[in-house]
Amino acid sequence: RVCVCVILCLFTGSHNRERERERERERERERGTERMAGMQRQEKLRGGGAAATALPFFLLLIMVSHQLVSADRFTVGDSKGWNPNVNYTVWVDKHKPFHVGDWLVFYYQSGMADVVQVDEAGYNKCDASNPISNYSKGRSYAFELNHTGRYYFICSRGYCYGGMRLAIAVEHLPPPSPPPSSLKDSSAAAPCRLLGLTASLLAAALLPFHL
Repeated sequence: RVCVCVILCLFTGSHNRERERERERERERERGTERMAGMQRQEKLRGGGAAATALPFFLLLIMVSHQLVSADRFTVGDSKGWNPNVNYTVWVDKHKPFHVGDWLVFYYQSGMADVVQVDEAGYNKCDASNPISNYSKGRSYAFELNHTGRYYFICSRGYCYGGMRLAIAVEHLPPPSPPPSSLKDSSAAAPCRLLGLTASLLAAALLPFHL
C-alpha cells in the first residue's frame, strides 16, 4: 500500500507540474501576442507621424523647387549697368514681364552711385528723403522681387535727373502649362529630373522615421 501511495503521489505531482508548465507556456504565448500587437500599434503610429510630418515638407519642397526653376535674374541696364544717361524705360520694356521671385542685380561704380528704393512720389520727384531701402556698399546690389506691385528705384547722388531711375511692375508667376504633344520626349526631361529630385528628397526626409 505504501508503494502504491508513493507511486500515486509521484504521478499526481508530475501531472500537476506538467499542467503548471503548460499554463506557463500559454501565459508566455499570450504575453508574446500582446507584445507583437503593441509593436504593430507603435509602428502604425510612427508611420502616421512620419507621413504627417513629411507632408508640409513635401509641399514646401514643391513650392521652392517651382520657384527655383522659374525665377529669373536680370542685370539692370544689361551691359550698361546702373549708370546715368541710360534709358531704363526701354530696358524694362525689353525684359518684362517680371514675376515674384525674380532678382534685379544693379552694377555701379563704387562710391559714385547707390540704389534707393522709394515710393511713386519719390520716383517722380527724384526725392530720396523717405527711402524704403538704401544700398551703396561694394560695386553691386541684388534685390529680390518678393511681392506683386510696382517697385521704384532711384540714385540719390544727383544722377536721377539724368535718367538713373527705374520703375517696374511685378506679377504673380503664371502656372506651368503642359508641353505641346508635338515636342520630343526631351522637352519633358527637365520636369522629370525635378520630380525625381523631389522624390529623392522626400524619401530622405521619411527615412529617419523608419529607422
